[in-house]
Amino acid sequence: MTAPPPSFAHPFRAYTPAAYTFPLPEGHRFPAYKYAGVRDRLSGLLPVLDTPNLRWADAARVHDPIWLRRWRRGEVTPAEERAFGLPWSLGVVERARRAAGGSLAALHDALAVGWGANLAGGTHHAFEASAEGFCLVNDAAILTRIALDEGLARRVAILDLDVHQGNGTAALLGAEARAFTLSIHGERNYPFRKERSSLDLGLPDGVTDTEYLAVLRESALPALQAFRPDLLLYLAGADVLAGDRFGRFALTLDGVYERNHTVLTWARVAGIPVVTLMAGGYNRDHNLTVEAHSSVVVAGLDVFAH
Repeated sequence: MTAPPPSFAHPFRAYTPAAYTFPLPEGHRFPAYKYAGVRDRLSGLLPVLDTPNLRWADAARVHDPIWLRRWRRGEVTPAEERAFGLPWSLGVVERARRAAGGSLAALHDALAVGWGANLAGGTHHAFEASAEGFCLVNDAAILTRIALDEGLARRVAILDLDVHQGNGTAALLGAEARAFTLSIHGERNYPFRKERSSLDLGLPDGVTDTEYLAVLRESALPALQAFRPDLLLYLAGADVLAGDRFGRFALTLDGVYERNHTVLTWARVAGIPVVTLMAGGYNRDHNLTVEAHSSVVVAGLDVFAH
């Protein structure tokens, strides 16, 4: 007899594409392990559901439909594969679609109950017709376009706290006055050619908890407050953590939790629905990657469920 699913004393849930895998060369640097790890870490705290598929028509709100069709058919060049960072397969394309579908489901949850969580997504290096840095479709830009086009929000802020600048998001939304893109990132880190966000806060290598949190509180949050969004998309990158293979920052797990708690508390106090997206995390210690990514949901439950 199958045990009934656990009940929770709150309305919140999360989405994951962990069940949807794709072939990877042995030893590849893509951190596939973390999706199942985060799902398992959080499954006792809130319902964790499989992500739905994003409609290709929704991806085409920000991406070139001919380019999307080429990726669906496998008509990609070796140079495009190298920039993407993953070998083409039908599985990798469908998995990207699933991950973005989880972001859209989390958007609808946020509008309904104040906070929605996707345990994937934050694919901020995808441009209109190019894929970079493991990012095929740009979920933050797609959600922004859907929210604005469908009247779900009047002003959308994207707070990108991945260690790498959200270059694709900045480019895709640069002409949209109703969107505010804010990136705190490593100034000397990838991408080495930065795009122009609404506000870029580039930091040096080795930034500590105290230094990072000061920038967040003294520069980033006041800028968001001045923009007055009615929807926040929060890319809670775990690659700011010390020991990340591609990060160069020196935050602790406590610092990552404090960052997440600070952002989510600001959103709740301001009455702004917030969607949390996972973004990057590549720590040499896999357990630390999982803990850092899980932190945003733990913080979310602390802020919204109590």
